[in-house]
Amino acid sequence: MKSFPKHLIDGYHAFATQRLPTEQSRYRELSERGQSPETMLIGCSDSRVSPEVIFDAGPGELFVVRNVANLVPVYQPDTAAHGVSAALEYAVSVLQVKHVVVLGHAQCGGIRAFVDKIKPLTPGDFIGKWMQMFIKPGEIVEQREHESMQDFVVRIEKAAVFRSLENLMTFPFVRDRVHNGQMQLHGAYFGVAEGSLFVLDQAAKEFRSVRNG
Repeated sequence: MKSFPKHLIDGYHAFATQRLPTEQSRYRELSERGQSPETMLIGCSDSRVSPEVIFDAGPGELFVVRNVANLVPVYQPDTAAHGVSAALEYAVSVLQVKHVVVLGHAQCGGIRAFVDKIKPLTPGDFIGKWMQMFIKPGEIVEQREHESMQDFVVRIEKAAVFRSLENLMTFPFVRDRVHNGQMQLHGAYFGVAEGSLFVLDQAAKEFRSVRNG
């Protein structure tokens, strides 16, 4: 117990004395009936981008999977282990979610590592290999002429959302439900400094501010 992070124990005590009493019945209901969230959210592992906080979600409302740079791989039914694909399979086939949201964000470390072409952090180069999933074979991602580095990074952060949405449609069980009108896919982008949220207008292929309607 002594080695367990004190701020987590303190946080739990605050939860147990303040929030839990008001939501105890909800937790009991969830434990007895199981979860039935309508929305799956695929977000980044970044500690500044907590979906439950951003969307003020209560227990049982969001089925969340987080990874470096909020990436979704292409459908690849092989002998390897696929964490994101497993979560997606469960959310769609068992929970039958009605919405899948891919949430990108500003100042993404994974995207920055990709843009800067950093050297492997360890012999495994897990981040480097993971981020290579972002691009298609033979695809070249470079800074455009007269494009600032900041604009370049933001463009790639948003492009990661587009690519993940594209990859989602390679999963037959996702594609079938989308085509049948049983499920919708959405993209969003969170500005960390301002706490701003932008939702993807898929027809216009642009992210539009929620604050501006």
